[in-house]
Amino acid sequence: MIDPPEPVLSGAPGVPEDMTPARLPVPAGPGRLLVLAVVFVCAACGLVYELELVALATYLVGDSVTQASVVLSVMVFAMGVGALLAKRLRCRAAVGFGAIEAGLALVGGCSAMALYACFAWFGQSRSALVGFSLAIGILIGAEVPLLMTLIQRVRRQDAGGAVADLFAADYVGALVGGLAFPFLLLPSFGQLTGALITGGVNAVAGGVLVLWLFRRDLSARARWALFAANALVLALLAAGMMLAAPFERAARQAVYGSSARVAVQTGIQEVVMTGGTGAGAGAGRGRKGSGGPLALYLDGRLRVSAETEFRYHQALVHPAMAGGPHRRVLVLGGGDGLAVREILHHRSVRSVTVVELDPGVLKLARTDPGLSRLNHRSLGDPRVHVVTADAFDWLRQHGLRGRRQAPYDVIVSDLPDPGIAACTKLYSQEFYGLAARLLAPDGRLVVHAGPPVERARLYWTVESTLRSVGLATVPYRLSGRPEGFSGGPDRTVDAEVPAARPPAGGDRYWGFVLAARHPPRFGLAPGAPPPAGIGRAELQAGRRGEARDRMPGLPASTLMHPRYLD
Repeated sequence: MIDPPEPVLSGAPGVPEDMTPARLPVPAGPGRLLVLAVVFVCAACGLVYELELVALATYLVGDSVTQASVVLSVMVFAMGVGALLAKRLRCRAAVGFGAIEAGLALVGGCSAMALYACFAWFGQSRSALVGFSLAIGILIGAEVPLLMTLIQRVRRQDAGGAVADLFAADYVGALVGGLAFPFLLLPSFGQLTGALITGGVNAVAGGVLVLWLFRRDLSARARWALFAANALVLALLAAGMMLAAPFERAARQAVYGSSARVAVQTGIQEVVMTGGTGAGAGAGRGRKGSGGPLALYLDGRLRVSAETEFRYHQALVHPAMAGGPHRRVLVLGGGDGLAVREILHHRSVRSVTVVELDPGVLKLARTDPGLSRLNHRSLGDPRVHVVTADAFDWLRQHGLRGRRQAPYDVIVSDLPDPGIAACTKLYSQEFYGLAARLLAPDGRLVVHAGPPVERARLYWTVESTLRSVGLATVPYRLSGRPEGFSGGPDRTVDAEVPAARPPAGGDRYWGFVLAARHPPRFGLAPGAPPPAGIGRAELQAGRRGEARDRMPGLPASTLMHPRYLD
């Protein structure tokens, strides 16, 4: 007996469970638009987390190039790991996406607060930075595969078209997030509250998509679990926003000590001032009832200590003023007014132009009782003209033919340390070439060039860069630099006001370079009031010490190849 043939099965093979059409409360068209809107919001939030980590790492650790490279490379790697891990969640894409968004909102929203806490109370945040970059990257990477599954369940589409729609929404959202961070979140809310708000937006977007659009795909238990998780996340983020101000005060006190009395975010940098509140507190020595000697921190780096600043600024200014005429003086940086104070001690000065980037520092120099007392209210002198501008851009504009002003007899470069990545252009060959254009034929340029002993290569690179634009140089140094004074890219961790090193300490120095078109005369002006903190013999000893330690053959630093980060 011949068995009858088996019937041929007609139709397509069964559709995988993760590709079954979703039961939506709205038609497929609006549902698809809602999914793409959530893709847009999630992409914006993800880029804000990324930029927030880069900005916070630069602020807390320093060296923006290194920190940006670490954060971005770790996050991109982690996104690949997250995409692979998400494959296991495709069978329950709605539940998986809801859980991931709740976790991402909590981790990303609290990351700034957690990193600042690690820095303030444990003294370092590098490990936490890598950990948060890894966690946030994994969660962001898991979003796209799950969103691809969800959008295909709304309405089937060819893979190429679905990918194009998804990535279009993703990239436009990244654009909005990238612009919102520097122009809205950071200036309006700051890093802590801005990150918390972003986390809240992220949680709401994920919750709306899963708990409303895909609610029929969830079991009652899953629905309540996701609702509770999102409610908890939003409650924690709201609590963080309410506690952000007291948390920031406590963290700042842990970093700067109890004497911190001014803390402002100027839009350029964080400015913190400690001590210097009583009569005489700005005179260079702390007195009873003064709250200790005044100290000024910019982005966590000590820039001014009232116990030692007079030696620094006298060594910076007076040798340059002594080398020849000094009727017209240009100060690049120096918004604290302390270099201007020393310049105005020379009676023949007729005009001083100060080019300072941060208007917040200028305001403090004029209005803060301690700092204005310390700088002898120099910025209010009628001979002083203050310009709020980037020093490089200002030199470039005023050095152009046809717009060039009368040359300056002395140019004083009182700028942050060259080892800080954001400042390398202010120590470049191009910068010094622009400055040399504005020098009178017998004019002098003096530069604060970093610590000559602890970071000798950096110091001698500044000197080599000055020589590369045709200037003759006289390098010199002065002892007495406080231990916490900015001498490198990393910000100060232990920011208690440091005690001054005695001049004879000999192990911590400020480094300077005096430059001119012809070998400049070095010393102190015989007719000027003698500086109270330094003498001719000490300056000459500092010059001889640097001459012995010269590092020859170093290449100049340029805009395209900054040598200070080597």
